[in-house]
Amino acid sequence: MVFQDPYLSLDPRITVSGCLDEVLRLHTDLDRAGRRTRVAELLDQVGLGEREASALPKGLSGGQRQRVAIARALAVEPRVLVLDEAVAALDVSIQAQILELLGTIRRESGIGYLFVTHDLAVVRHVADEVLVLKSGQVVETGSTARVLDAPEHPYTRLLLDSVPCRGGTRPEGEGRGPGARPSGPGPRAVRPPAGRGPRARTAPGPRGTRRWGRPVRRRGGRSARR
Repeated sequence: MVFQDPYLSLDPRITVSGCLDEVLRLHTDLDRAGRRTRVAELLDQVGLGEREASALPKGLSGGQRQRVAIARALAVEPRVLVLDEAVAALDVSIQAQILELLGTIRRESGIGYLFVTHDLAVVRHVADEVLVLKSGQVVETGSTARVLDAPEHPYTRLLLDSVPCRGGTRPEGEGRGPGARPSGPGPRAVRPPAGRGPRARTAPGPRGTRRWGRPVRRRGGRSARR
């Protein structure tokens, strides 16, 4: 499993090679030499080298840490890899690099991904099939193209409508199913006419009166205006 936060998912006291070696020691029958060879293979698979192998997590960038987390998850050669918001904490440019790495690994190894995310752009990029959850319940499932381009459930349409679009409006028919609300900007707030809204209070003026507004009663019972 690959977790969301690469800054918390690694032990800050263990080097990268030590992190991978520990997984291999606990879950495989490799001896020390075999583990050392396997660690080097895993690091090469995720685009890291000897310098990163001897580094502590604090000496790595967020993208490098997430690469280490991916290598750790691949160490036992799983058939399915669970990625929980695996790129959500990364910058956009680093996200693209990690997603490209995951695509390469999938093509080369045939591994399957269960990718948990709220980012629909990531869904479109990495997923073949989509399953939409609301409050823990499945509300829609299907191929990525079908669900994102022609959603059937109102909650799926709501998710798609919440994604910011260039120019502020979504092209007609994109990501909308039957019963969707029309596209376009909503109604604008109208400023109330002058004198109709609540009047702001001001500091008292000289002799107990206010600078403007209704009459203010003096202590003797008389009233005074501005």
